[in-house]
Amino acid sequence: MLSIALAGKPNAGKSTFYTAATMADVDVANYPFTTIDANRGVSYVRTECPCLERDERCNADNCEDGKRYVPIELLDVAGLVPGAHEGKGLGNQFLDELTNADVIVNVVDASGGTNEKGEPVDIGEHDPLEDIDFIEEEMDLWLAGIVERNWESVERKSRSPDFDIDDALAEMLSGFGASPKQIAIVLRDLDYPDDPIQWEDEHREALARDVRQRTKPIVVAANKIDIAPEENVERLLELNKPVIPTTAEGELALRRAADNGLVDYDPGDDTIAIGDDVNDAQRNALEELADTMAEWNGTGVQAALDHAVYDLLEHITAYPVEDAAKWSDGSGNILPDAFLLPDGSTPVDLAYAVHSDIGDGYLHAVNAKSNREVGEDYELEEGDVIKIVSTN
Repeated sequence: MLSIALAGKPNAGKSTFYTAATMADVDVANYPFTTIDANRGVSYVRTECPCLERDERCNADNCEDGKRYVPIELLDVAGLVPGAHEGKGLGNQFLDELTNADVIVNVVDASGGTNEKGEPVDIGEHDPLEDIDFIEEEMDLWLAGIVERNWESVERKSRSPDFDIDDALAEMLSGFGASPKQIAIVLRDLDYPDDPIQWEDEHREALARDVRQRTKPIVVAANKIDIAPEENVERLLELNKPVIPTTAEGELALRRAADNGLVDYDPGDDTIAIGDDVNDAQRNALEELADTMAEWNGTGVQAALDHAVYDLLEHITAYPVEDAAKWSDGSGNILPDAFLLPDGSTPVDLAYAVHSDIGDGYLHAVNAKSNREVGEDYELEEGDVIKIVSTN
C-alpha cells in the first residue's frame, strides 16, 4: 500500500486533515505538538471506476456510483519547527517517521494565523510562504546529517578493488526508501569527486537534497482557505510548486454531516446537496462552506491526496478480474479489486501485485475492455481491466 505522510509546522491543521481523510479519532487541539506519536490510518484516492463504461454500476465496497476509492496509508506526523533536523521540538523523532513515506503532503496554514513555531497569532500576521521552503530544508538537512554520520563506512568500502559508489550509497540510503535506480539517476546528474574521501559537505548536502526530491516529492495543501485572506492563497498558487487550496475543517464537517444524513456528499465532490433535516445554523454554515467550495473547486483534501498519488508519484489504477466478459471474480463480484501501480507497469507487475504466486505462474493476460490478449510488455493504462492467466 502506498504511504502518504502529512508534514508541516504545528497547528497547521494536519490532524484535522488526517481525521477528515480517515475518519479516525485523533487529538485535535489549538496548541503545538498535539500529536506526539505518529497516527497511521487508511485513506483513499479517488478515480473513475471502469463500471461507468457498462450499463450497471459495480458492487465493489469502495465504489460510489462510479466514484472509485482506492486505499492508501496516511501518516500524520507531529509538527516540525525550524531546527527540527538538530532535534528541536523532538524534530529528529518526527523526521524519522517520514522515512517510509512515498510522498509528502505539506499542510500549510494559508490564513497566516500561526507563526513559524505554530503558535496562534492574528489572521494574516504570519506569511504562509515562509512555511513552504522550511519543511523541505529541514528534511534535506536531516538527510544530509544521516549521510554525514554514515560516510565513514562509504570511505572504508572505497578501499576495496570492486567498490561501486552506486551500490554503497544505495545500501546506505535504502532505509530512506531510495532504490538503486534512483541513486544511479541522482549520481548521473551530480558533480562529485570519484574518491569518496575527497567529498566535502557541499557534495553530501547536494546528494541528500537530490535524493530527498526524488524519493519524497511534496505537494502543498494550502489549508484554512475558509478563513484565509484571498491574496495569501493566490500568492501560494503562484509558486512553482504543486499547491492545492484546502479546508480540512470543511471536509471533516461534510464527512460528519454526510454520515448523519444532513448532506449528500462524497469525498472529492465540488458541490453538496443540503438536506431538509438541518436547522438554520447548520444550513448557514453549510451554505458558507458550499460558497468556499465553489470558489476553490471543493475542499481540497481529496484533491491533495489524488495529486500526490496520480500526478507526483505517476501511478495508475488497474483492475484484475477472473472473468473477462463479466469483469468479475470467481464469485461473480464485479470489479472487486483495484491496484495502484507505477506508470509503465505491465500485466506481469499487476500479477505480482495480486500475489507473488500469481506472478511466478504468469502465462498471459487479456484486456477485458477489448477482449484481446496483450503481451507481457504491454503498458497498463488508467482504468484497465485485466484478466491474468496463471498456472497458480
